[in-house]
Amino acid sequence: MNRPASTPRCVGRSSTRSPRSASIARLLACGIALTALALSSAARAAAPVVAWNPPGLPPPPVNGPALTQGAYLKPEQGQAMLDAALAQFPDRAAWEAYGAHVRTRMLAALNLTPLPKRTPLNPAIRQRRTYDGYSVENVAFESVPGYWVTGNLYRPTVARPPYAAVLSTHGHYRKVEKLEDYENHARFWPGLQARCASLARMGAVVLSIDMFAYGESMALVGQDAHRTPLALTLHCWNSMRALDLLLSLDGVDPARVAVSGESGGGTQSFLLTALDSRVAVSAPVVMVSSYFFGGCACESGLPIHRSADHFVNNAMIAALAAPRPLLLVSDGKDWTQHNPTIEFPFLQKIYGYYGATAQVANVHLPDEGHDYGPSKRAAVYRFFAEKLGLNLAAVLDAQGKIDESRVTAEKSAQLRVFTADFPIPASALHDVASIERALKKLQQ
Repeated sequence: MNRPASTPRCVGRSSTRSPRSASIARLLACGIALTALALSSAARAAAPVVAWNPPGLPPPPVNGPALTQGAYLKPEQGQAMLDAALAQFPDRAAWEAYGAHVRTRMLAALNLTPLPKRTPLNPAIRQRRTYDGYSVENVAFESVPGYWVTGNLYRPTVARPPYAAVLSTHGHYRKVEKLEDYENHARFWPGLQARCASLARMGAVVLSIDMFAYGESMALVGQDAHRTPLALTLHCWNSMRALDLLLSLDGVDPARVAVSGESGGGTQSFLLTALDSRVAVSAPVVMVSSYFFGGCACESGLPIHRSADHFVNNAMIAALAAPRPLLLVSDGKDWTQHNPTIEFPFLQKIYGYYGATAQVANVHLPDEGHDYGPSKRAAVYRFFAEKLGLNLAAVLDAQGKIDESRVTAEKSAQLRVFTADFPIPASALHDVASIERALKKLQQ
């Protein structure tokens, strides 16, 4: 009789043993084979399914990548996607398997597969100024040979090592049309200076960096380069290299690394947290949404959210931080208005898979709008103080309220790393195509 191929045949060897012994041996062999088959079948049945596109998504384009730009979904659709994800991935093992799959797809969409070779940063750290409890220096480093990331480094002068490290990213600002516009632009904005300096006064080493083609980066590639998909790739890669720089500094504790930014800087924050396990604490501000995916090419100009076998919205990307501490700061006048009722409950359930619901928080400011203003900064200071072991008292007044009055806001000219006596290197790259080629060369 023909046997199914999947059924093990229990055949005993010829032997001089008694018939009873031979029969027992055959039964044991058969039992072992059947047990092995059952375990193998159970393992296959238990293997999480990672290829997933939830029902109800808009149809993908006939040609080209499936980009999810701006308000790609309605709020109720965003919530339906989160509900579908919880049903599809109902436990930690299933969620982590899907998370690994998503990270692979995201890196491929970012053109970061394989990850580029990490070349020398060649950092320039210069023009140190000392203020009340902190210092400021102007910084540039090569994330890619020929492309210089520009920023500022804020260090504690009272606190002692080991220091936590914080990467400070920023969002979009109005187009610069005259010199005065720089004073409220990108990392030069006094509010961002207050954030970085206050965290330094609390005991962290803080690095603020320019978006691609924002701030000083405009002098390298112009403003229009920001609206290209390369911006999304570079934001992720520049952030990874910024962590390399921070972790190379004396006294920095590699176990206490955080990132925070608002709007497009919030996107940078949760993308870096999802893709780089060195981030221990994350605080994306006014950005995490289940239905809004970012309106700029630097956030959604590549198919990081959707392919033939994966889908994530920004709330799901933020959830890849689990079980690391995560703070959402939201408001009542933009796409984060539903955080308390849609995105945050989803995150609590994902963190529940790890028994870590205490590690995720939401500070919602229903009467406020889309910014990283004082009350939002205060929420982050308190969260970082708790999760990073920083000294909150260093930024409190006598009534226990956050006090940023001891921060000195500098003019943009003081914060620039490239000056007449320290010009942009002659080897610097100045166009998108050249930077893309340089990055590609690092993947060969």
